[in-house]
Amino acid sequence: MKKEILIYGLAAIAAITLFGYSIHMFIGGLVAPETETTIIAAGCILAAGGIGILAWDVIKSRRNR
Repeated sequence: MKKEILIYGLAAIAAITLFGYSIHMFIGGLVAPETETTIIAAGCILAAGGIGILAWDVIKSRRNR
């Protein structure tokens, strides 16, 4: 279980970092820096929520086995 948490945590950090960088590359220079930071933060929070829901579903399905 601890090994899975480590792997899922590492994958989540990598995914959120890549998602934030993708937003930066897409809107960087098109909007004000403050707006860009706000949009990146909102996107990363949404991505973290999505990853959390997916992890919760995996844990729930493994407990039912």
